[in-house]
Amino acid sequence: MSKRPCTYQLLIRLAAPQRIQIGRLGTFSFPAGYYVYTGSARRHLEARVARHLSRSKNLHWHIDYLVAAPGARIIGVCCVSEMECTVVGLTRGDVVVSGFGSSDCRSGCGSHLKYRGSSEKAAVSVFKSMEWRRWAADDPSR
Repeated sequence: MSKRPCTYQLLIRLAAPQRIQIGRLGTFSFPAGYYVYTGSARRHLEARVARHLSRSKNLHWHIDYLVAAPGARIIGVCCVSEMECTVVGLTRGDVVVSGFGSSDCRSGCGSHLKYRGSSEKAAVSVFKSMEWRRWAADDPSR
């Protein structure tokens, strides 16, 4: 019996560079390109992911501020059963904002958001490194 997915990754495309206020964390410069955000939900994983995909929501988590920015779009979602910080450690990319999505992290990840660059091919390759259950961000049923 396989473990139930509890960790998810969002693949986000930011169409143009911009400065974005990330809650109380501050205002940061984000280059255009692809980002991978890693999060988790012990319960109600599908509801958490659906919330991230929704355009109408109160801005609460760091990721909410990024995906609400003009030109930001979630283009893919994957779920795995590995622990969140393990997945962050396996995800290549540059840290643009220290502490992003990792306020409660006890593993010292530094950030749960990684910048994958401007190449879509390189960005999407993150989803090929493990066995993923994929959800299409553009699925009209969500």
